[in-house]
Amino acid sequence: MRRLLTLGSSGFVGRTIAGMPEGELNRLGLELIPPVGHVELTDPTAILAHFRETRPDCIIHLAAQTFVPESFRHPEDTFRINFFGTLNVLKGLRDVGFAGRLVYVSSGDVYGAVRPEQLPVTEMAHARPRNPYAVSKVAAEALCYQWSQTEGIDIVIARPFNHIGPGQSERFVVSDFARQIVEIKLGRRMPQLAVGDIDVTRDFTDVRDVVRAYFALCDSGVSGETYNICSGVEWSVRSLIVRMLELTGIAARLVPDSARMRKQEQRRMVGSSAKLHGATGWAPECSIETSLRDILNYWELDLKNG
Repeated sequence: MRRLLTLGSSGFVGRTIAGMPEGELNRLGLELIPPVGHVELTDPTAILAHFRETRPDCIIHLAAQTFVPESFRHPEDTFRINFFGTLNVLKGLRDVGFAGRLVYVSSGDVYGAVRPEQLPVTEMAHARPRNPYAVSKVAAEALCYQWSQTEGIDIVIARPFNHIGPGQSERFVVSDFARQIVEIKLGRRMPQLAVGDIDVTRDFTDVRDVVRAYFALCDSGVSGETYNICSGVEWSVRSLIVRMLELTGIAARLVPDSARMRKQEQRRMVGSSAKLHGATGWAPECSIETSLRDILNYWELDLKNG
């Protein structure tokens, strides 16, 4: 068994990894290292001590400031965590003689604005980040590539597109609307939803499929290479709201809210995971219907128990 360490274990994806069936991990030859408390990425001494204590064979580096609006409000903190925190991780791995694989989790957001004729976007597209979060990810990707070439550390870079699933914060669009819809169902909210531009399309993948892609990259793929993680299907936000309303059996009025509008919004986005499939055999398994049902069930249980 190879010992798997998740950096960022308290986040949405980290909690999903922790909840994966042990048998599924064991079939992949992986044993999850239990969390040992919060480790601050900006503290190189703490990072080094963490690696010395856990001695991982494979690492999935999820730890980051991921909320785009927060990156605009506090870009310095975003760069300090996402870029310099990753530098601390790499230095710590070098200092403990790490001989395994690091899966660095970047983001499909690094592509920025992509023209419709260039869709679905592949890893060959240039990174054109349009927010501080994406800038920090591009910089950390470049750092990881450099270390894979000059420091001999085995690193692959994952670019997940929008992922959804039970347990995601309501700061993210699908989870936000799911919570509001369940509140309407429970009689805690008027039957109306404040919406921004919901006719944009995005490539949504269930978080459990994203996690399986990370596991696959622990085994396969070429060091220094980048791999999209995406469904290859674009959905409008409006269509997902309508489907969640149908699943809950309620009606609600959609009310435009200027505060929810984003400037210079990308109209369409969809990616290609052909490179990842070719390297690992990965393909998404969860249908969008399964994802939406599970998100709604999560919020109904959470709200009833809260």
